[in-house]
Order: sequence, then structure tokens, then C-alpha cells
Amino acid sequence: MLDNLINLVKEHAAEAIVNNPAIDNSKNDAAISETANSIFESLKGQAASGNLQDVLNMFQGGTSNNALSSVIESNAIQTLASKFGIDATQAGQMVQTMLPGILNSLVNKTNDANDNSFDLQDIVTKIGGNSGGIGGMIGKLFGN
Repeated sequence: MLDNLINLVKEHAAEAIVNNPAIDNSKNDAAISETANSIFESLKGQAASGNLQDVLNMFQGGTSNNALSSVIESNAIQTLASKFGIDATQAGQMVQTMLPGILNSLVNKTNDANDNSFDLQDIVTKIGGNSGGIGGMIGKLFGN
């Protein structure tokens, strides 16, 4: 899953990271990987904090007006700022440029029966939400 997420971030990182002088070109791949890892860790952290339903809601209702998006954004900004020595304003601009597209693509790919790059059950298992009746939650999510 993380490899697919890294590829998804690459698709949306051209302006935000690759063509951005705030990140040295030799660190583009690392910034992309750290952004993907930050998204993954944010989802994982939310599941571990008992907010798995918020994660599932994101995949069901999309990312607009989802509080989880704000958590992911904040964590990604902090990650880029701390790991690459850029100020929070620059990191914020980078994340705000690419994150909506990344999350929308993640949700769309997860819900697309013709795209097997992301699977909701696999995502939930990898973020640690495989206990507590997750099968039922996923079933409700998709009306099964």
C-alpha cells in the first residue's frame, strides 16, 4: 500500500515539491516518500485513537469537509517542515497544493472496482483497524 501511496503522491507533487525551490532537487524523492508516509501514519494514528469510523467516512463520503483531512494536512506540514528544514508557511503551501488531489485520488481509486491499486479492507488492515468488527463496518460502508 505504501508504494502505491508514494506513486499517488508523485502524480500530484510536480508543482508542490519537484518544481519548488524550497526543496532541493536531490531531496525530491525523499520529500515525496515522507509525504506519503505522513498520510499513512495519519490514517494509522486516527485508527489507533479510535477514529476508524472517520477514516471509513472519508472513503465513503470523499474528502471535502472531512475533519480527517485537516489532521492529515497538519501532520504532512509538520513532517515536511521538520525533515527538510523549511518553514511551516512553505510546507503549508506545498501540502495545500497537493493534498486535496492526493486524497481525492486515493478515495476514487479505492472505490473504483476497475482499479486494484488500493483496497479499503487492505488499507484498514494495514493501518491497524482490523479488530473490533471491521468486517461489519466495511460491509455497512458498501451496503453489504
